[in-house]
Amino acid sequence: MQLTNQAQLIKQMSNREITKHLVYTQLMLFFLALILSLIFFDSFFSEWKSLFHLSVHEWVFYGILPAVCVLLADFIFMASLPQRLYDDGGINEKVFRNQTGTKIIGLTLLIACSEEMLFRGVIQTEFGYLTASLVFAIIHFRYLTKVVLFFSVVSVSFLIGYMYEITHSLPVTITTHFMIDLILALAIRLRK
Repeated sequence: MQLTNQAQLIKQMSNREITKHLVYTQLMLFFLALILSLIFFDSFFSEWKSLFHLSVHEWVFYGILPAVCVLLADFIFMASLPQRLYDDGGINEKVFRNQTGTKIIGLTLLIACSEEMLFRGVIQTEFGYLTASLVFAIIHFRYLTKVVLFFSVVSVSFLIGYMYEITHSLPVTITTHFMIDLILALAIRLRK
């Protein structure tokens, strides 16, 4: 019943309203990351600086390559499974279908940065891999009744968390998250 109500609510909202709510939510996650880091980090600036180190080898091997693998798997599953299993209630369609390429890049970059700063930068750094990956999966609660989508989010969450465990580099995880979201959003846009 609740999922039906959510789908009806999404249908009633305009693309602009849904996108606006998405941006506000992501900005809240970004500021939550900053506030929590003020509470938990010993040194706000030096800890954030240490999380933004980047080596080209790590960036390619742990950032870009996993994103490509996830995208390949996703496109294979989307081509072979019934479309209803990938139906998120129309939210992603409403957000990305009519956006310009520039806006899609901006939105997906905002999502990747804010979520990775909170979930990897603060939660995983302070509370561990398992906690961050589970909280990331749970926050995507709209997928809880969609087995394929929920499995995908949980798998990607644990994969990105593992990449962070290896590298302790936010640019690596932001790259993976950004590439996955960007390519899937562009696929929605191009299906128009």
